This record gives sequence, C-alpha cells and structure tokens, in this order.
Amino acid sequence: MNVDFFVKANIPLIGFGPGMVSFISKSRVSGGVNRLFYNKYFNRINHFLDCRKYEAAIEDALKMGYRLIDYSSAYGNGKLLQKAIQKSGMKREELFITTRVSNRAQREGRVREEFMNFLKNMNLEYVDLLQFHWPVTDLYLDTWREMEKLYEEGYVKHLGVANCHQHHLDEILKICKHKPEVGQFEIHPLFTQKPLIQYYKEHGIVVEAYTPIARYDDRLVRLPLLKKLEKKYNKTFVQIILRWHIQNGIIPLVRSMSKEHQLENFSVFDFELSQEDMAAIDAININSRLRYDPDNCDFSIL
Repeated sequence: MNVDFFVKANIPLIGFGPGMVSFISKSRVSGGVNRLFYNKYFNRINHFLDCRKYEAAIEDALKMGYRLIDYSSAYGNGKLLQKAIQKSGMKREELFITTRVSNRAQREGRVREEFMNFLKNMNLEYVDLLQFHWPVTDLYLDTWREMEKLYEEGYVKHLGVANCHQHHLDEILKICKHKPEVGQFEIHPLFTQKPLIQYYKEHGIVVEAYTPIARYDDRLVRLPLLKKLEKKYNKTFVQIILRWHIQNGIIPLVRSMSKEHQLENFSVFDFELSQEDMAAIDAININSRLRYDPDNCDFSIL
C-alpha cells in the first residue's frame, strides 16, 4: 500500500459511489384516452421521489463517515450530489471528490466543457481526483492531455485513469507530463487481477476496485469458505471481502442506497484477516469478469 499517497492526498481507504439515479418504479396505464397523460404524470412523480431517495442516501453515507465520493459525469450533472453534500453539512475540505470524463465528452471533444459544467453544478473550485471513465479507442490519449491542462490550471488535485489494461497505461506513460496517481478497475475474489494490480503498484499508482463484492454473484456468495469466515470473525461475507480488499492495499468503492448496508460496508476497520485467510480468498479467483472488457466492448453505449 502506498501510504505516502494516502497521507498526501488524504484519500480514504473506502469510497462511496452513488452511481446514477435508478428510476425503477415507473407506472404504466394501458388503454383509455388519458393513458399518455397518466403515464407522464406518474413518471414525473416517481422521478421526483427517486431523486429525493438518491439525495437522502448520499446524505446518510456522508453523515455515517464516508468521505471519498466516487462520481462520473456519465451519471449526471452533479446537481443532486451537490444538494446531498450541502444537506449533510460536510465542509469541502473534509471530502475527497472524484469525477470522470464521460465517453460522450471524449467522442465530442468536450472534455473541458463537461468538466467546467460539473464544477459549476457542484459549486466547486476544484476536484480532488479526475479520471476518464473508459479508455475510448483512439481518443483516450487526447483526453489525458486535456485532463493534464486542467490539472496544471489548478482545477484538479490528482489525475487518474479507469478501466485501463496494461497496454493502455503504457501508452499514457509514454506521452504524459504528469503520471496517473490512481487507477480504477474491476476487482473482486472471482476476478482478482493480481498481475494488473502489481503493475499499477510498480508504477506508484494507487488502485481502486469497483464491483468489489462481485455484484453478489452466487458463485461467490454460496462458497462454504465465506460462511466459515463469517462465523470465525463474526462478520458478514460483505465485510470480509471489503476487508480483503483493504488489506491488499486496494480501495473498494461501494454503492448502497440502504442505510443499513452503508453501515455494514463501513464497519470493516475493527478486525483483521489472517494471512492464511487472505490467501484462501485470493485462491477463489476464476478470472471471471462481470463488467465490460475495455478491449472488447462498444464504448458508444457506456
């Protein structure tokens, strides 16, 4: 673990990623003259309620102790996030705020414009960490150069990447004026990515893990090993896996709209896994990627 970076940047050991608002409760009225009116009316109400729930969940997380906020312009303009932070009463200097350049902004050449709009909507003078969301083919190096300009102008404290394989990182290191300090990609016990993590660490890059619990995949959740460790440590399997990340020097990024689960995710600093148990969890790996492969995906839909 690169302790010097944590001290310098004050980056917390666990992050909260609110993602985008989930509009899952859409009403539908079939038939009748007023069908379109009712659908529009009820969906507007549901949209409002979902936004309030989203803000409340972020506010709860901040009050609970989360300080690393992992966000992306792909999730929205940041206005709801800004409202939640304001309601929480957190001071700007207490937070470590991340945003990422969306794929759309990369394609349209609007990296600076998108970033400045985010600052405006968030009422911020700077962000702690700027990453790009994906290494869009033939565009991510130009995106990195634009990010470096924002860094040099003082709008960004630290630069990072996301979803980069080794060859993506190699290309950035060839042309960069400022090295990436943080790298985020998919990591969990079904997909440990040990060689890639080691490569990042050899270059002094702190690693963040998204999908850290493997999206509650049955192949992980049902393992007898985790049930055994739950009893041994008197912790849930979620807490055990998050602790595994932290002891591996990885910053897990969690997302939950439930206050109960937020507390569960955060309660991982009062125990320590043995080296034997760490190795046993490492051995779960089956190289099963659950999200997109940056070498084999359609960036236009991400």
